[in-house]
Amino acid sequence: MTEKTSGDLRLTGVTKTFETFTAVDQLDLVIPRGSFFALLGPSGCGKTTTLRMVAGLDQPTIGQIWIGNKDITETKAYQRNVNTVFQSYALFPHLSIVDNVAFGLRRRKVPDHRRKAMEALELVQLAHIAAKKPGQLSGGMQQRVALARAIVNRPDVLLLDEPLGALDLKLRRQMQIELKQIQSEVGLTFVHVTHDQEEAMTMADTIAVMNAGKLEQVADPATLYERPTSTFVANFLGQSNLLKASVKSRAGGMADLDVHGLTLRLPVDRLKADTTELWLGVRPEKLRLVGPVGAGDVNGAGRTADNRLTGVVIDASFTGLATNYLVRLPWGQEIMVVQQNDGTRPAARGAQVTLGWAPEHGFALNASQDAHAGAQDQADDSGAG
Repeated sequence: MTEKTSGDLRLTGVTKTFETFTAVDQLDLVIPRGSFFALLGPSGCGKTTTLRMVAGLDQPTIGQIWIGNKDITETKAYQRNVNTVFQSYALFPHLSIVDNVAFGLRRRKVPDHRRKAMEALELVQLAHIAAKKPGQLSGGMQQRVALARAIVNRPDVLLLDEPLGALDLKLRRQMQIELKQIQSEVGLTFVHVTHDQEEAMTMADTIAVMNAGKLEQVADPATLYERPTSTFVANFLGQSNLLKASVKSRAGGMADLDVHGLTLRLPVDRLKADTTELWLGVRPEKLRLVGPVGAGDVNGAGRTADNRLTGVVIDASFTGLATNYLVRLPWGQEIMVVQQNDGTRPAARGAQVTLGWAPEHGFALNASQDAHAGAQDQADDSGAG
């Protein structure tokens, strides 16, 4: 019989080794009860293995898994009050939708199983098709049924394993919003495994970024994006421009940095006390085209942007919402700029431009880390699911 527990989901020192390969390495993680939590990372980073260990489908080599004050490490999968929604819906084709949702309740002889199934279908806005068969529904509707079937059991933890991967882009984005709304309404702990950065940031309260079996950073989406703590996180979540820099001085809450002979500024609180060398990071959308050299200020950026770089536009792509630029700096490095479409005529390829940004839009990373870490992983996963 499934045992009811409650509380935070905790993994302490969890490691999973397959022969000579370590899939998950000394994982310490606390997932607050009632939160929407995402495990994010590229293929092979250990996120699905972590989910399988929570579900009881894989056993940790070492470490413990707790829900509240209950150690479930040795508990069989069917005895855990944990449900999983997979990318494949696994619905029974011969049963009606309501019978699919009620299946588990009926097997456990739960009273009023049909009424509870209908309530779960109402939650996912499918009560009106309760009598239909799965083959009569679209992929998105089948995914909702699978979700209702999991929610109806009121698990302590609901695991979502790339649940939207089989849906097209428009439906996937719609389902992202609906999943978040449903989680908020039912108040269950959702643990969502995905390689899709936008999906994780859209839905999750907290994201754990994984890489090679280890945690890179755990934080809310805004903190991960604005204040990454590693080059891997900076590159895997969106795009980053990383400039090699050294600290010249610190005064008045600002640090002066030397970047190829130029002085750029960064708030002192972004630096560790002993930092002398660093990667200075700035997101492409935080950069502003101040204008061609010798021209007037564009977009008013020059009035507030203390940091300036000059370069030559080597590529310009208009996407409708914005123009994406690739700008080559004097020392040969190429950086990305995303200029929102505000009606200003885009700079042409070959134009010399000045870029500006406010110091507080920058971040600092360890200079010993690979500037390209995470970028290739993002590219490899961008077409998946």
